Amino acid sequence: MTGRSRAWLLVLSVIGLAASLAAAYVHYRLLRDPAYTSACDISATVSCSQVYMSRFGTFAGVPIAIFGAIWFTASLLLVAGSAWEPAAARDNTAGYLFALSTVGLSIVLYLGYASFFVLKTLCIFCLVTYASVIGIFLISGAITPFPMTTLPGRAAQDVRTWSASPLAIAITVLFLGGAASAVAFFPREGAPPEASLAPLTAAQESEVDRFMASAPRAMLVVPNEGAKVLIVKFADYQCPACGQAYLAYKPILAKYEAQQPGAVRMVMKDYPLNPNCNPNSGMLHPAACDAAVAVRLARPHNRGDALEEYFYTHQKDMTPASVRQAAVDIGQVKDFDAKYAPTLDLVKGDIALGKQVGVRQTPTFFMNGVKIEGMWTPQYFDQAIAYELKHAR
Repeated sequence: MTGRSRAWLLVLSVIGLAASLAAAYVHYRLLRDPAYTSACDISATVSCSQVYMSRFGTFAGVPIAIFGAIWFTASLLLVAGSAWEPAAARDNTAGYLFALSTVGLSIVLYLGYASFFVLKTLCIFCLVTYASVIGIFLISGAITPFPMTTLPGRAAQDVRTWSASPLAIAITVLFLGGAASAVAFFPREGAPPEASLAPLTAAQESEVDRFMASAPRAMLVVPNEGAKVLIVKFADYQCPACGQAYLAYKPILAKYEAQQPGAVRMVMKDYPLNPNCNPNSGMLHPAACDAAVAVRLARPHNRGDALEEYFYTHQKDMTPASVRQAAVDIGQVKDFDAKYAPTLDLVKGDIALGKQVGVRQTPTFFMNGVKIEGMWTPQYFDQAIAYELKHAR
């Protein structure tokens, strides 16, 4: 490994690690503060958030970005450590990187396919990591001077050398401990936002009030049925943030219904992130169109609310087949197929309204016309309702 090739490998490892950490930060903010909007959410087809919150954004509940950060850290340690190794060991390091990047390349090809052809959504941080992995693969392959079949024997010799170095052991233990901690303790989908544990300060309440007072208000032709606060929600039953919002806001809405019956009304509008019914979206949630139809068909049987809650609390198990079975078992829908097409037209009507008023993500709320993108923490949402009740005309 020459000094020039080492420099390029270092640069690519650092760039990939930075992009992975940035992606992990965005994913963390989406899980813990879903009101957060990433700078890389540029449009419906260029959106990090849409990719991270899709079924391709995690593995075993852990964000792919965390695994990417671990991979690039390992690459960086190998390249940096080669500077103090003898020439033979440096050649071995090139082989280790080539083996590591071969695995990494297979993963990024799969993720790239999922992003470009399944989700039809681009993620800027993802593209940077893909390019970094490909670069490391090409360079390490070009500078590996020995057949890869000899790598296991070389690795055995290097392990004996490594075990004699206290510094190498300490670095390895720190790396493995950090990797295990990141995987074990990174928040999972469905975890409650941290901010939900603490009441708002006076300054935060004032911040919400100023936002509600100054924000533009869209005109939606949705009857308020006498309510002082009309909340129109555009959501997707397979969207994790929608599920979080449903569970977090349900007690808030129940509180106002108990205190001031009929004063606050929530109206659900379907916005499935699935091109089978929504031409404005990539394929993020394969069962979303069917779920929207199922809940609509269950409402005449007074089972719509039960089916809605079931979907929001069983999102990981949702498939088109499981949705149809739940429609029968929970929604008491016996004529799903016969009524599917006309009901889907009603769902498409909601989607058209969403496009008209500028819905770009789910959930999106319009509280008396004020647009709230994503999920606000419960206290912020509660304060916004309180403000509207106080200032309702």
